[in-house]
Amino acid sequence: MIGGNQGTGEGATGRRIVVFAPGDGNASYASTLRQVAGMTSVASTTDFVGQALDIEQTRSAQATIFAELGVAVVDADADQAVALDAMCSEDGAIRSIEPERVQRIRTNEPPATSADYLRGYRDGVTDLSQRLGGTTTSAAAAGPIIDTDQFTWGLIATGVSTSGATGAGVKVAVLDTGFDLTHPDFVGRSITAQSFVSGEQPQDGHGHGTHCVGTSCGPLAPPTGRRYGIAHGAEIYVGKVLGNDGGGPDAGILAGLNWALANGVQIVSMSLGADVREVSKAYETVGRRALDAGTLIVAAAGNNADRPSDPGFVGVPANSPSIAAVGAVDGSLAIAPFSARSTAVDGGDVDIAAPGVDVYSSWPVSDTAPSRYNTISGTSMATPHVAGIAALWCQTTGRRGRDLWTTLTQEARRLDIPAADVGSGLVIAPR
Repeated sequence: MIGGNQGTGEGATGRRIVVFAPGDGNASYASTLRQVAGMTSVASTTDFVGQALDIEQTRSAQATIFAELGVAVVDADADQAVALDAMCSEDGAIRSIEPERVQRIRTNEPPATSADYLRGYRDGVTDLSQRLGGTTTSAAAAGPIIDTDQFTWGLIATGVSTSGATGAGVKVAVLDTGFDLTHPDFVGRSITAQSFVSGEQPQDGHGHGTHCVGTSCGPLAPPTGRRYGIAHGAEIYVGKVLGNDGGGPDAGILAGLNWALANGVQIVSMSLGADVREVSKAYETVGRRALDAGTLIVAAAGNNADRPSDPGFVGVPANSPSIAAVGAVDGSLAIAPFSARSTAVDGGDVDIAAPGVDVYSSWPVSDTAPSRYNTISGTSMATPHVAGIAALWCQTTGRRGRDLWTTLTQEARRLDIPAADVGSGLVIAPR
């Protein structure tokens, strides 16, 4: 949005995200904040090695600039807010201002897996498809794809199980709740970890991040159990942008994105979001600037559907036109009952789909997961499937950014499901 009502609103922190004109540079951004709003305490990601922002060290700053992204998060008083709003225009030094929000993981917790559960939501999708004049995919009639002793069903469905690609030489960033850095399946892997959550280390105290890292970049041959990881040769960048409670403000997420771009990451996976229909100008700007830099951001479409009665909608940041939104399908390649549908909002489309129901992957050791593995569901689980497969295509073709996105959609398997639910179809690995 440009100017307008900047009230706090649900999920807002009271701070604001300022988007600057492209190409002006860090010094110009800081100068604008000082001249326009009188902000004398301005921090920048360029103040830190590798632009790995230390949230604690910037807590007292009135503004924090994310230099690679061309945005800042500001803590403005009433007069400063008025001054900033007055300078906001389509062709000015400040392009947009919007509230900073809190975002959360995109995991859905359905009932325990059972044949009745699978039949139940498949029947619901069948009913919806028939009322829309469509048909269900032939995979539904043949029965669901299931895990084997060798592979998870997601790796089988997407062709990863028969692909020779490894993701070697590709950097994949997973921005989430962190990662279990002691997980035995990842011994010897190249992992760069950074926390952008105040008072918390990169170590995952939730589990969600470890699960997403496992799906996108887990090992070729785990010490025990089936293979669950895709880009087993990729370099892993773990950005802890959500706390151990599964939530976090935009500032931490932007810090993680800025860090990823500063380190030349080709693919960023974000299984997080907020159920907000309106497109965030900030995230759309970041997504576009990332594509310009050769970085593809994929994000979870959201779990706010309750199908067949309520198809939901794609939320922030996945509804940004320059960020690939990922929907979830089940083992029958039917749309998951929680997976959000495209909306009429510009950019509010689901772009591609991936396995997101009953996905087995790595997990921090706990009383409920002593084996360091867990099976959960959500568009959160679909998103790292796309990120990992994007790494495989990046390795085998050398494509990045927009060209990589085009490859993913062109190579996707078409499904007998409305495009509003699955976009181009099921993501498929290179052969």
